[in-house]
Amino acid sequence: MKRVQYSGFNKKVFKSYLVAVAAVMMAISNAFAQNNMLVFQSDFGLKDGAVSAMKGVAMGVSPELRIFDVTHEIPAYNIWEASYRLVQTAPYWPKGTVFVSVVDPGVGTERKSVVLLTKSGHYFVTPDNGTLTLVAEQLGIEEVHEIDEAVNRRKNSNESYTFHGRDVYAFTGARLAAKVISLSQVGPKLPGKIESIAYQKPSFENGEVSGGIPILDIQYGNVWTNIDKEVFNKLNVKIGDDVHVQVFHLKNKIYEGKVRYVNTFGEVKEGENVGYFNSLLNFSLGVNMGSFSEKYKVFSGNEWSIVLTK
Repeated sequence: MKRVQYSGFNKKVFKSYLVAVAAVMMAISNAFAQNNMLVFQSDFGLKDGAVSAMKGVAMGVSPELRIFDVTHEIPAYNIWEASYRLVQTAPYWPKGTVFVSVVDPGVGTERKSVVLLTKSGHYFVTPDNGTLTLVAEQLGIEEVHEIDEAVNRRKNSNESYTFHGRDVYAFTGARLAAKVISLSQVGPKLPGKIESIAYQKPSFENGEVSGGIPILDIQYGNVWTNIDKEVFNKLNVKIGDDVHVQVFHLKNKIYEGKVRYVNTFGEVKEGENVGYFNSLLNFSLGVNMGSFSEKYKVFSGNEWSIVLTK
């Protein structure tokens, strides 16, 4: 029998293996790499120069940054709405985008300043005061780092205690987005937890679907709930059927009535109430060519809840 001699270590095969591993590792790294996009959100409004100052700080870090906005019309101090607007927006931005959100009623106090990297590859620079509640829940937590202000703070700003949006968050966010710093250079890594706001989650029990009203579709006065299709469908309601609705503020019933379940507003007459699924695929209430919120004085927040039955 002829023996086959073992040829020994194959350098070419091993080299190819190393190249493949390096390519995979690079792909993983690039999936979460910053992409030079910086997106701002705040409750500052646009009546003064606060937003412009933040953008000026960012451009001072790198004029190559591409700067955008979520909104600067968050109601003053409304951390919950800030949380919602981030999760409404962020999933549609490319991986590596850096969001700076400044709704900070505790500015200057002991609350932490952090950067969250989600499993979706998005970065969020903000006070850890509940703003991250929904993005952490829906996009997942990859890493959380506390901002080291000894390094990541605008030069000569230590005597300013009330504008961390400019001096800490815009500065750190810009440095991160422009790849001046990496996530590890933001500051010490924290346990994978953030401060969160308790809220009512959608549920089905005893023939009733319950949920919260996290936000309004402000321009049109539509009332957006957090009831998704999976929960809603347990009612076994079909398009064209009526849905019985009760809306509560705390324990006080504010509205009770029936709405027609439709795909689009055009399926009912002008002024008629509707129930429909919004662009985030959550059940919502509206009035064709009108405002449900204004008509029935229904608003949003953690103290508002809704119950649906057939």
